[in-house]
Amino acid sequence: MRKTLLWMVVVGTEKGAAIKGCFRRIRSALSLAREPWPVSSAAARARAGGRFRARRRRTVSPAQPLASASCPRRAHGLPCSSGCGAGGPSGEAGGRGQGGEGRPRSTARRTSGIPGFREGRRGRGSVGPACRKGPRVTSHWACVKRKAEIPAFRLALIQLQVSSVKSDNLTRACGLIWEAAKQGAKIVSLPECFNSPYGTKYFPEYAEKIPGDSTQKLSEVAKKCSIYVIGGSIPEEDAGKLYNTCAVFGPDGTLLVKHRKLHLFDIDVPGKITFQESKTLSPGDSFSTFDTPYCRVGLGICYDIRFAELAQIYAQRGCQLLVYPAAFNLTTGPAHWELLQRGRAVDNQVYVATASPARDDKASYVAWGHSTVVSPWGEVLVKAGTEEMIVYSDIDLKKLAEIRQQIPVFSQKRSDLYAVEAKKP
Repeated sequence: MRKTLLWMVVVGTEKGAAIKGCFRRIRSALSLAREPWPVSSAAARARAGGRFRARRRRTVSPAQPLASASCPRRAHGLPCSSGCGAGGPSGEAGGRGQGGEGRPRSTARRTSGIPGFREGRRGRGSVGPACRKGPRVTSHWACVKRKAEIPAFRLALIQLQVSSVKSDNLTRACGLIWEAAKQGAKIVSLPECFNSPYGTKYFPEYAEKIPGDSTQKLSEVAKKCSIYVIGGSIPEEDAGKLYNTCAVFGPDGTLLVKHRKLHLFDIDVPGKITFQESKTLSPGDSFSTFDTPYCRVGLGICYDIRFAELAQIYAQRGCQLLVYPAAFNLTTGPAHWELLQRGRAVDNQVYVATASPARDDKASYVAWGHSTVVSPWGEVLVKAGTEEMIVYSDIDLKKLAEIRQQIPVFSQKRSDLYAVEAKKP
């Protein structure tokens, strides 16, 4: 009786294995029938005969290391014949290991929408793991598509009419941020001194700590709108000193960076304007950048734009957009406002944006207005008038990449003759 039962178990196990193997061969044959790219006859015979197994060890010829680590498929030992190298890791087109036969069964599920791949369970642009416990492998063509489709995003500049009532300024600023977010803006900038009149006599009166009432409201609206908010600037009080400070908040409401104006506005144009920020303000002493899913952004405030070295350092650090909340006046505005922006943009092949307060002819300091966005080619993409308004510009990073490729000034700099370097991190 025991022998009979043992015989039945053995037979059942063999039949189960046979059925399992049959299904495996059928699946392999169907996969071969739907194969969209040409394969070698050896690979076809291997698959049709059921000799190919996913757990078969991948080998790489010592003489032919992985040629392209930038292609995730090649980096994981998978075949790639899309131009990133000479075929598979062993140098044979579509090959794998030393024999160059096919590819692992675990990558049989492909995705649609990418040339040469089938629909898979993981959605577009990805394939299954190289092995059951291995990392998820992204297809080479998905990498190529993502590089070609550099994201664009909408930038909004709020040209706010600033009054002497701080609460009114904050309420209107938050309302305009909401409006910009509804229009698809992903990054929104307020102007310099958006919560107070601009002037040395106003800075001590309107100064507040960070975090404080003004920055708390900006944090809340950034989180509610799920956008990046560049908070223009406010008079900041810290340890008995006053600063002209820009606070930036992320989509989750967190404070990303705090930029204190580096270069204080001390000028004397006889018969036209005399101004000395240094009477009440102290300068900042650090560079300020923050990262977004779109690009890295560098910050300056008004007079900072006149110093080309700051923009150059930001460009060296990978910034593609420079934002300057600013309040030029009726003397410097007509002469230098657009000129400086175009110069910083062309010199560093970056987008440059300036957010100004709206013009108030009755104020003690009359702002120029004309908030502007300039392209890396030096084109004025958008320019506001003098009244309160929001201006929008779609920042095309693909265009920026094209300009840098066409005129490669970064790779042509003579570092053996000159250099601009930061003395602080």
